[in-house]
Amino acid sequence: MQLRYDALGPVLDERGRRRFAAAEARAAGRGGVSAVSRITGLARSTIIRGLAELYGDAACDVVSGRVRRPGGGRKKLTETDATLLSDLQGLVEPTTRGDPEAPLLWTSRSLRNLAEALRTMGHHVGHNVVADLLRQLNYSLQGNRKTRAGSHTPDRDAQFDHINAKVKAALAAGQPAISVDTKKKELVGDFKNAGRELRPKRQPEAVRVHDFKIPELGRAVPYGVYDIAGNTGWVSVGLDHDTASFAVNAIRRWWQTMGCARYPNASALLITADCGGSNGPRLRLWKRELQLLANELGMPITVCHLPPGTSKWNKIEHRMFSFITQNWRGKPLVSYQTIVQLIAATTTRTGLNINCEIDHASYPAGIQVSEQDMAAINITPDQFHGEWNYTIAPRPP
Repeated sequence: MQLRYDALGPVLDERGRRRFAAAEARAAGRGGVSAVSRITGLARSTIIRGLAELYGDAACDVVSGRVRRPGGGRKKLTETDATLLSDLQGLVEPTTRGDPEAPLLWTSRSLRNLAEALRTMGHHVGHNVVADLLRQLNYSLQGNRKTRAGSHTPDRDAQFDHINAKVKAALAAGQPAISVDTKKKELVGDFKNAGRELRPKRQPEAVRVHDFKIPELGRAVPYGVYDIAGNTGWVSVGLDHDTASFAVNAIRRWWQTMGCARYPNASALLITADCGGSNGPRLRLWKRELQLLANELGMPITVCHLPPGTSKWNKIEHRMFSFITQNWRGKPLVSYQTIVQLIAATTTRTGLNINCEIDHASYPAGIQVSEQDMAAINITPDQFHGEWNYTIAPRPP
C-alpha cells in the first residue's frame, strides 16, 4: 500500500487521494481506516468521507469538476472583514498621497508595509493576502513614465508647424537643413555602459564599481550635426567644455568635411536646435559665433529653435543619437578612440552614415559678449516668435 500511494499520490488531486485511501481501507476490511491513515498520513475523517462517497452517500456527493463539497474551507477574509478591501484601497490610492496624515505617505508601499499598516488598523492579514487583494483591485508594479513636457507655451504647436514649413521649403529648394544638439556627456574609462551585448556565458566584461571621473581621461562631449535630407551626420567629440564656440565649430567642421561637397550651390543654411545647452537662443556667444560662421560661408544662417521642453522631438535625437546609443550598448567607453570608432561605425537600414572626429581645441567657459559685439551681429528676427526664429546674414568684408 505504501508503494502504491508513493507512486500515485503526487499525481492525484485532493479528491483522488481521498478516494484512493478509501478504496484501500475498504479492501483491508476491519481496521483498514486506521491502517491507511497511519501509512498515508491522511486524517481518519478524510478517509471516512471518502468511504461515504464510494458507498454513494448523497450527503457527501461532490459536484463534477470540484474536489470538495460546496461551502467547504475557510471563508475569504473579504467576507469576514467588511472594511479590509476599502482600507487597503485607501492606502494605495494615488490621490491620498497629498494627505499629510496618510499612513504610507513617506514610505515604500511594499506588500509588507501595506500588511503592517493594515494590522495597525485592526485587520489580521499577511503580505501574501495583500498581494492577492491588490490583484483583485487591478494594481500592479509600475515605474514612472515621462509624459509631461514641462511648461506649455501657447504657440508650441504653431512653432512646430513653423519649423516644419521652413525645413520643407529648404529641402524643396535644395538648400541644407541640419538638426544639431549635444549628446549626453560620457565618462571615458572602464565604466559600466547601459545595455547588454552578446558575450561568452558567465564572462561579463569587468568594469569599475563607482562612476568617478578619471582625471587624466575626463569626459567626452559629443556634439552632433544631422543632415535631414542626406540622412548623414557629423559628431565632434570634444575634450573641453560644451560651449557655443564648440557647438558652432562642430557645424563648421561638418560643412568643411561633408556639407560643402553635398551642397555646392547652397545659398543659405537652416539650423534646427532645441532651446537649451550650448545652442540656446538666449546665449550671446552662440549668436556671435554664428555671425563669424556666416561671414566665412558667405551665406545667411537661419535658426529655428524647438519650444522649451520639447528637445526629444529634435530630429537628431531619434534619427542619429538613438542609433549611436544602440551601437555602443554594453561596451565600456575606455578611450576617446573607442568612442570615435563606435560612433563612426553606426549605420541603419535606411542608410545612415556618420563621420566622427575628436576636437582637440580648448573652449574656455564664461566668455562674455559685450553689447558692442551684439550690436555688430547682423541678425533679423522672424515676425513669428523672433526669439526662437531668426536669420544671421554675413557682413561684407
